[in-house]
Amino acid sequence: MDDQQAVALLHDLCATYSPSTHEKAAVTLLVERANASGLHAHTDDAGNFIAERGSGKRTVLLLGHIDTVPGFIEPRLEGNLLHGRGTVDAKGPLAAFLVAIARASHQNDIRLITIGAVEEEAPTSKGAHYITNKYQPEAVIIGEPSGTSGITLGYKGRVNLDLNATQAHAHSAAANRSIAAHAAEFWTRLEDWCNSFNQGKRIFDQVDPHLININSQTDHFQDQVSLSGSLRLPLNYSLEDLKSKTTALAGTWGNVTLRHFVQPFKADRRTPLVRSLLREIRKEGLEPIFKLKTGTSDMNVVGPAWQCPIVAYGPGDSRLDHTAEEHISIQDYLKSISILTRVLDGWV
Repeated sequence: MDDQQAVALLHDLCATYSPSTHEKAAVTLLVERANASGLHAHTDDAGNFIAERGSGKRTVLLLGHIDTVPGFIEPRLEGNLLHGRGTVDAKGPLAAFLVAIARASHQNDIRLITIGAVEEEAPTSKGAHYITNKYQPEAVIIGEPSGTSGITLGYKGRVNLDLNATQAHAHSAAANRSIAAHAAEFWTRLEDWCNSFNQGKRIFDQVDPHLININSQTDHFQDQVSLSGSLRLPLNYSLEDLKSKTTALAGTWGNVTLRHFVQPFKADRRTPLVRSLLREIRKEGLEPIFKLKTGTSDMNVVGPAWQCPIVAYGPGDSRLDHTAEEHISIQDYLKSISILTRVLDGWV
């Protein structure tokens, strides 16, 4: 697959809208392109895209995701920049994986696999959870935008928080505080606690609260409120401690529920995989940068399960994730393919 075909692949993939749970058309496109490139491609029972070459017992796995957040952006090429939903997060890295595996020198004793997982942008992480007991790779690269010179070693965890409460209805002129005001006060106390906990800590080690919504309603006998939010969590932070803290902040007034917990994860930087990426990035005249991300990725799912050398790597500026300005440098995209191809060629 030459550079022109690599760019066409990314353009066409971004032109195929694939928000979470609606990835089938994009998966079909990738299967067709991968098979045409001499790879063995198919879908699994979760709907993931799978392409592989080689039949050895040793496996190197490149795991990207094929879904995007909602909001289609028609792909357009302007000079060196390709605009479109998914160019950065994360069809750019996934397309780079596919091209790199197609270009890599064939080694019979190593099985090269790339996967485009479904529902990475959804709380379910369906595709990643499905494959955790299907493979046992010796090295994994997660397809997320680190920048061509970046190597991501870790991601914070996440948990969703729900607060629900009821109280007797009262006239708005009464001295009673409204139920919505009580919910807002709870969130303010939670933010104050996070600010206190975070003092003196780097961002990766902080607890980050994010309020999603507060909804209240009444039948004129009982007032009801529901609050939804999420928290980004550092390594080694106990979910039980968080449950105790949030329950104490709510007191007897409301019920707190924590759900969709995603475990924080940080990889070891002293591995052959990291050394190989460092070497190949430098060959492009770039200075490698290690990164820790405040978001989550499928590394949070497969890292603890597989316990092997793992990093996240891929072209693109993650500050453009999920934005209307999402775009990728074609030069950086092609450079990342060269780096990945050499990493695979040199794997022994």
